[in-house]
Amino acid sequence: MTSETTRTDAVTAETGTEPGELRDLIRGARVVLWDFDGPICRLFAGHSAERVATDLASWLEGRGLHGLLSESERDSLDPHVVLRAVDRRHPGSDLVAELEERLTQEELKATASAMPTPYADPLIRTWTAVGVRLAITTNNSPRVVREYLTSRALGRCFAPHLYGRTQQLNHLKPDPHCVNRALNAMGAAPATALMIGDTPSDLSAARAAGVPFLGYARNDRKHKLLRDAGATVVVASLEPVLRMVGGRRRA
Repeated sequence: MTSETTRTDAVTAETGTEPGELRDLIRGARVVLWDFDGPICRLFAGHSAERVATDLASWLEGRGLHGLLSESERDSLDPHVVLRAVDRRHPGSDLVAELEERLTQEELKATASAMPTPYADPLIRTWTAVGVRLAITTNNSPRVVREYLTSRALGRCFAPHLYGRTQQLNHLKPDPHCVNRALNAMGAAPATALMIGDTPSDLSAARAAGVPFLGYARNDRKHKLLRDAGATVVVASLEPVLRMVGGRRRA
């Protein structure tokens, strides 16, 4: 068995994807748009997102606004679900602005215990070294992204292209607003870009913007969600991506 065959078999086993599909995505990318929480780090690894969602709901209840959330929204344990729900009922209000700021402060606390995604840091640096431009397209606060990247000495790999949550919450993914902002600012055609995300909303945003998509799924549940949503190339680890990008650097 040749070393090339061994590498091909390893990529297929790791990703469940034919290596040619992954290689084509990587070779075609002149710009890579990263989702933040998931592909780059687990933001809430040590600061529970479920607790944050519960605290936001409790804060609303303390202000006599229990009825703003449906039972399913309260039970979602997702802070972005809570935020979106309030914005749908009171768009652009001071209440939404205050709730968004509370979420941002919780995200900032979470950066101290965020867990880097394996192979993400060297992949970011290697892609930068081969001349590929990088941007962040996320539903998290850009303040949070900037603080985390600075802590990992990765800020220069992305600056100034950090496109995150704004006061216009209707622009959160799956809306492609942050993806289109990145493409426009970088002067990149959608077909020359690649988006890396770990949720169906990331996939939807990429599709709406016409950008090829690489799914990252750290567990079977996320893998199934991405596949069921129609993602065709999904990796369980960024290691095979790093190998291919590193090989491009040596070529």
